[in-house]
Amino acid sequence: MTAGGRAGRQPGRFITIEGGEGAGKSTQIALLVARLEAGGKTVRRTREPGGSPGAEAIRNLVVTGAGDRWDGVTEALLMFAARRDHLRATVWPALERGEWVVSDRFADSSMAYQGYARGIGPGKIAELYAWTLGDFRPDLTLILDLPVEIGLARARARAGDEQRFEGLDLDFHRRLSAGFHAIAAAEPDRCRLVDGSGDIDGTAALIWAAVAERFDLGR
Repeated sequence: MTAGGRAGRQPGRFITIEGGEGAGKSTQIALLVARLEAGGKTVRRTREPGGSPGAEAIRNLVVTGAGDRWDGVTEALLMFAARRDHLRATVWPALERGEWVVSDRFADSSMAYQGYARGIGPGKIAELYAWTLGDFRPDLTLILDLPVEIGLARARARAGDEQRFEGLDLDFHRRLSAGFHAIAAAEPDRCRLVDGSGDIDGTAALIWAAVAERFDLGR
């Protein structure tokens, strides 16, 4: 496997779920994976940063500690190092086996968090992407969208050590939300904005409608 991605995109599929803090990605991924499996798909659930032993080691560096532990450039480099290992060790082999892979975050998070919210700029993130991942892209990206204040309230109510980004100021999270909107607008064929402000079942129905339409799975 080269940085240019695997040759051919059949029969495995790569779906990524994105969004700001507290968007409800974990819950919705579990529901989507269960529905795909009920339809006879072999599904690999994974996450970023993480998803492989090497990438999980990097995850601990990125998501814990003080908000100013790393600057945006260092964060971006760490994220893409983890992402490259994740693809090499987990995602690409699963796709080659014909599995459907559903990932909690992928490179759009680097674009939104470091490119837009941290102010590195989309161009620099795109350069890192091209160098480390080549022309590989998800088959579908679903971006869970909800008001920043609601998402942060949900995120800060959770217990756990991985709260480094939740502790950053409101302006950061507003830039983050704007970044995800810019990504969706730039790649409408790949990305779908999904209203994540409603209840769990309603959001799950919106997600399934997008997946079913993209892959002709029926409703």
